[in-house]
Amino acid sequence: MVQKTVSSDRGAKSPDGVAPKRRGRPRAYEPDVALGKALDLFRRDGFAATSLDDLSAATGMNRPSLYGAFGDKRELFIKTYERYRADARAAMQDVFKGELPIRTRLKRIYAVALDIYLAGEGGPRGCFTVMTAGSEAMADPDIRAMVTEGLTELDKAFASCFRIAKEKGELSGSADPAALAQLASATIHTIAIRARAGAPRRDLEAIVKNAIDLMCGPR
Repeated sequence: MVQKTVSSDRGAKSPDGVAPKRRGRPRAYEPDVALGKALDLFRRDGFAATSLDDLSAATGMNRPSLYGAFGDKRELFIKTYERYRADARAAMQDVFKGELPIRTRLKRIYAVALDIYLAGEGGPRGCFTVMTAGSEAMADPDIRAMVTEGLTELDKAFASCFRIAKEKGELSGSADPAALAQLASATIHTIAIRARAGAPRRDLEAIVKNAIDLMCGPR
């Protein structure tokens, strides 16, 4: 029997006695953490005002590493928007799908939204879709498609809530779930804008309360 010899290049040296350099880019960073840092920066400053040097400083990655991990600035922006949408969807999905009275459901949805919009070390950041991606949608068809998809997804989620509430008798027989869903989404958008502008939470909660009263009718 011939015993195979297991070779290893660990510590191996070239004929001139110099250890060869390892190939490839060192993975000393955490891609998910770096993407989160880029997301925070884009949400704060927007696409145009965020430079590659800014992104490099925020993520701790040099330009070649950024390109290698995420592509160019536009690709990184799209990846951060996808990350934002995934995080927001995860934060909202339980309350959207739960079996709750419509008023309670709406209150919780808007409370989660305000938690997202008012967060930020440097102040309230608002909504990435409304405040950041929306400004790029006109010039970039791919981003525009993503924004449209996000708005449509929100409308459908609200419409499902109102449709179930109508079937349960919580809303009047003449209630239009699709129209109410658009009003509910519009309320999301306005509190996102006002949050970014510095409106205190109590004022935003007052807007939410009045909107819910209008959508659901008198108690």
